[in-house]
Amino acid sequence: MSYLLAAYLALPAFWKHYEHQKGLANLPMVTRTAQGIPGDPMNIGLIGDTKDVVCAMHAAGWYPADPIALKSSIEIVGSVLLDRPYRDAPVSNLFYLGRREDLAFEKPVGTSADRRNHVRYWQVLDSGEEQRPVWLGAATLDRSVGLSRYTGAVTHHIGADLDAERALLAADLETAGMVTTKYQVTGIGPTLSGRNGGGDRYYTDGEIWVLRLVEACRRHDGPVETIPSPMATDFKDQVWHGVVQAIGK
Repeated sequence: MSYLLAAYLALPAFWKHYEHQKGLANLPMVTRTAQGIPGDPMNIGLIGDTKDVVCAMHAAGWYPADPIALKSSIEIVGSVLLDRPYRDAPVSNLFYLGRREDLAFEKPVGTSADRRNHVRYWQVLDSGEEQRPVWLGAATLDRSVGLSRYTGAVTHHIGADLDAERALLAADLETAGMVTTKYQVTGIGPTLSGRNGGGDRYYTDGEIWVLRLVEACRRHDGPVETIPSPMATDFKDQVWHGVVQAIGK
């Protein structure tokens, strides 16, 4: 295991692969806060136009987040303090390629807005390998409300396991019949002790699962095709899962 771990960590460039979506190769894979602090990393990708994305997320049981305003801010405070539902609660803005998220969705966990699954999306390519728009997203679990480690502002604290959140979102979209094909491209890369914009620790295998969405909201009833990754990437993923289990994450 020690040999594999050393080889795994010593050759990070060896694992990079964009053969299925070449236009992503030179893009950054981490968002930024308004203060320029590195935020949540990208871990999910979608192929489709805006209508395809909105339809797919709705079918999967995820709700569009309300914009940040006085009314929504008061409602989210009431939701947290009074433990009452707010399934459309706003999310704080993150920035990527100089702009805040294009779309944001959430799925409640429990009875108030202090715990929820959520994802922010940015359209990053007008036309990818499939001749359709390409989106990158940062999916995380909000586990509680507290203070930012860096700024002292009130914020949501995220769950550390980003891969679990990515898997949940992908499974919801697949179960809803909104995905025809999926494949991996390289994201931030293997990360054992990352920190997001609020100072919360996270870990991830560093891959982005890209999902080709159905067009015009036509449900896909057959199996989802998985396009294989390079053998080196499969090896890296096997080592990663072994390391994660060995250290008890």
